[in-house]
Amino acid sequence: MPSTLPEGEVAPRDGALPESAVREAASRPLGFYLHVPFCASRCGYCDFNTYTAKELGGGGSQASYAETAVGEVRLARRVLGELDRPVDTVFFGGGTPTLLPAADLAKMLAAVRDEFGLAPGAEVTTEANPESVDPAYLEALLEAGFTRVSFGMQSASTHVLKILDRQHTPGRALQAVKEATAAGFQHVNLDLIYGTPGETLDDWRASLESALSAQPDHVSAYALIVEDGTQLARRIRRGELPMPDDDDLADKYVLADELLSAEGLRWYEVSNWARSTAARCRHNELYWRGDTWWGIGPGAHSHVGGTRWWNVKHPTAYAERLNAGESPAHARETLDEETRRIERVLLEVRLADGLPLTVLDEAGRSAARSVVQHGLATLTSSPPPGDGGAVAGRRGESEGDGSGPGARLVLTDRGRLLADAVVRDLLP
Repeated sequence: MPSTLPEGEVAPRDGALPESAVREAASRPLGFYLHVPFCASRCGYCDFNTYTAKELGGGGSQASYAETAVGEVRLARRVLGELDRPVDTVFFGGGTPTLLPAADLAKMLAAVRDEFGLAPGAEVTTEANPESVDPAYLEALLEAGFTRVSFGMQSASTHVLKILDRQHTPGRALQAVKEATAAGFQHVNLDLIYGTPGETLDDWRASLESALSAQPDHVSAYALIVEDGTQLARRIRRGELPMPDDDDLADKYVLADELLSAEGLRWYEVSNWARSTAARCRHNELYWRGDTWWGIGPGAHSHVGGTRWWNVKHPTAYAERLNAGESPAHARETLDEETRRIERVLLEVRLADGLPLTVLDEAGRSAARSVVQHGLATLTSSPPPGDGGAVAGRRGESEGDGSGPGARLVLTDRGRLLADAVVRDLLP
């Protein structure tokens, strides 16, 4: 969650949404994101809306945060009063959600369950720093209804972790995975970052091999982005560290895909690999497909039926709004059909399931044929019912020219390296 908020339309004080937005949401998967904006320390590369002070005052403290967030869950219930469907996914992110007591996370999850209900088999995830949990904490989360945990490992190299200002030791993330598995979690993710200044290809290989040794069923691997205003950006600007190199990033992505695939983890989004369809992060898939989610917390973003809004940034201002019985929304925007179509292209082209050609306009379909001719993508048939979203591998003649019903554009290995360029071609 970026720390800078965009401007937009004035958001209603009561949080009311257009009736058409709530009606559309009734037919789409529903998720809740709960932002916990606290960290023990700020990482040098982080641009998220986080705070290190334990007591911020005015209801913005860690001690009172869970009850404040519950207030927004109840607001969501009032606003979505006509929406009668249970929640499919819940995701606690941050910051470091696990800086709060497990009982606080359980309280927030219980509020979602009490107000909306959880769908059978609902996915409930929390992010966690490896040093912020222990076996008792993980067992408490499982008992509260959490089904998935995502650990921020980032690297197995001490000098890389130091540059990133990460506090944990290289081996702690692996131990945390073992503790989560022993507690009973069936789904565990490790987050990795590649391209840190000073990281060699051998460093990255060691990080991947280390992560795989813990046998998580999901791995996310992201190229380091140098965000303006961060400590890392200032160090690079002063010449203390070099900027990440695009060729180096490409080599490291290729290595990641090779090693992860060899161990049975398959890509389903450009930066995410899972051992099975069940191991995919369904909450992230909800974002990528433009479904419905309500973001709880300071700076959190939400989307319901083409209406998108974002909350005030500071925890104190957030608490003050809710305590006054008002929506914490800072501003909002109504997305027109063309904007929603463009966003579908931006996001769904990154998925292994592929982008339906029907989403593209005439110029985009022509560009898609060129992308295929240049070996950056293939055209496949639509996934068969019950296939869990896996892309069928057969290509028909009608699909080859982009005219077949159900045809989808799927990036090749080379295309994944050039995904941004492919998107630019598809949106001329």
